[in-house]
Amino acid sequence: MDSRSRPNFLLIITDQHRADHLGCYGNPAIRTPNIDRLASNGTRFDRFYVATPICMPNRATLMTGRMPSLHGARQNGIPLPLTATTFVDILRAGGYHTGLIGKCHLQSISGNVPTIGMPVADPNKLPPPNHLREADQSWPNHGRYDQELRSTWMDHPDFELARPYYGFDHVDLAVGHGDEVVGHYYRWLKQRYADADSLRGAWNQLPENNYIAPQAWRTRVPEELYPTAYVAERTMMYLEHYARTDRNRPFFLQCSFPDPHHPFTPPGRYWDMYDPQAIALPPSFNSVERPIPPHLQALYEERSQNTANRDGQRVFAITDREAREAIALTYGMISMIDDAIGSILGWLKMLRLDEDTIIIFTSDHGDFMGDHQLLLKGALHYRGLVRVPFIWSDPKSESQGYVSNGLCGTLDIARTILSRAGLEGHNGMQGISLLPAVNGEAIGHDSLIIEEHQRRGYMGLQNNFRARSLITRDNRLTLYEGAEWGELYDLINDPDESNNLWDDPQSRDRRHGLTERLARKMMALADSSPLATHHGP
Repeated sequence: MDSRSRPNFLLIITDQHRADHLGCYGNPAIRTPNIDRLASNGTRFDRFYVATPICMPNRATLMTGRMPSLHGARQNGIPLPLTATTFVDILRAGGYHTGLIGKCHLQSISGNVPTIGMPVADPNKLPPPNHLREADQSWPNHGRYDQELRSTWMDHPDFELARPYYGFDHVDLAVGHGDEVVGHYYRWLKQRYADADSLRGAWNQLPENNYIAPQAWRTRVPEELYPTAYVAERTMMYLEHYARTDRNRPFFLQCSFPDPHHPFTPPGRYWDMYDPQAIALPPSFNSVERPIPPHLQALYEERSQNTANRDGQRVFAITDREAREAIALTYGMISMIDDAIGSILGWLKMLRLDEDTIIIFTSDHGDFMGDHQLLLKGALHYRGLVRVPFIWSDPKSESQGYVSNGLCGTLDIARTILSRAGLEGHNGMQGISLLPAVNGEAIGHDSLIIEEHQRRGYMGLQNNFRARSLITRDNRLTLYEGAEWGELYDLINDPDESNNLWDDPQSRDRRHGLTERLARKMMALADSSPLATHHGP
């Protein structure tokens, strides 16, 4: 492809952001005019699913175009190997400037040592050093895997990432969530407010907080110093530098907001932009599950016994008031991001880069946000958690306002970007190019798989349990390791996934057929890399 016809790419990613928390996806309450405008000028994908509803594995799938069971980052705590081929590596090799502003999360951000769910080595049976041998013992030699740890940035004020970092030549990093973000953002914050730590955290919150929602505090960080503002400012600075220096080479810039995510800390006017009492609960909040799956029942029992961990990262059951408050605060975070995106898009136009830049919008994964009386994320593959927005706005495309209803997902992003850049993917890349859908053609998968691998057992499931879901146009089937029960939902007649047909005698043939489709899809997603180097005898 001629260098003059190669487009720029601006990939905007939000975090724990479900598809129906946008106006263009049918939400009448939230105000997101700038993201909605992207959809009206481009193509919106209505049935777009993550490869897994876990941060690191799904972001690694986005970067590699490979399922978590192949790229190796199966769960939070397992980094994407530095030797992995990312689509950003390929863009960079193809002559693109590459930059990342904001959240990355391809390596661990917590320094907590795993204990629960980990195998125990017997020092009497292993040669020194006394630890379990790995199948691949080369990964510690690839480079540093502590580059996103909070402690690395806090303990070493001059620390910098080794670049290129997964293909990115330029990185302005934001590590963490809410008003507790560190990394380059924290240095930026301290330059603007010397006593930055007095603004952050629940212990410093403003007194006007009448919310009871878990992990919700009214931050002292002003709007202009909040991580969302930092990501927007650094993104615009990157674009301005590019416009001044080297317009002859295209750029790929990933603009990754740490919000929306718990803790719920929208700053300033965004804190009370939405009235919780005016928030509508999701339809499944008051639905009656038939029957209640065992893992969901376990969460309800934790709520009734007041034994749930409400300060962590994992799903728990909530009350209707807590759901309304969490949704209202999340809407505030999303509206702040939308305003930031409006500033970025205006800057792009002022720099006269808008006619050559493709804007892509998606998110990491969703959040239950009251679905089935749940909050945060966990190994229940309800639609609100696994369905995310995906918008592609190409100024060179004649299709505007098109809605694609094909089954697509995070797995397809890498190949689609490379295809539009005129570059080939690597061997082992999965997924399909969605460019035909961008141009108005019907395209998609016959089914998608969602993988789950949890280190810590919960909801009555064992340590290191796995789950696999098959999503088709009409159904969701989910199997859990170590459980005799499963889930089967008719997505057409039961979109809120309240009627589990797993044990329904009339659905037995459907269950068996979908189980076979799941097995065949898993075979189709087996690794094709590396290629054989020699033929056998």
